[in-house]
Amino acid sequence: MEFADWTERAACGDHDPELFFPLSDVGPGARQAERAKAVCAGCPVRTQCLSYALDHGLDHGIFGGATERERRALKRATAAPRAA
Repeated sequence: MEFADWTERAACGDHDPELFFPLSDVGPGARQAERAKAVCAGCPVRTQCLSYALDHGLDHGIFGGATERERRALKRATAAPRAA
C-alpha cells in the first residue's frame, strides 16, 4: 500500500496538525498528546501510520498513537531479540 493510499483515510486529516506535535511530555504537552492519541485510537490506518514512523525514523510527533518516546521503546524492544 502506497503512502498516499493510507494517509487519505487517516483520522488526523480533519484535525489541526499542531495537535500531533506537543512541545513537551509534561503538563499541557502531556494533555495535548493524550488528545492526539485519542484521535489515533479510532483511526482505520493507525497500524500503517505507526509502521511508517518507525520505518522512516520520525523523531517528533504522535504517529499511530505513539509518542517519540514510545516509538523509541518499540524500536529497542524489536531490536533486542535480533541482537541476542
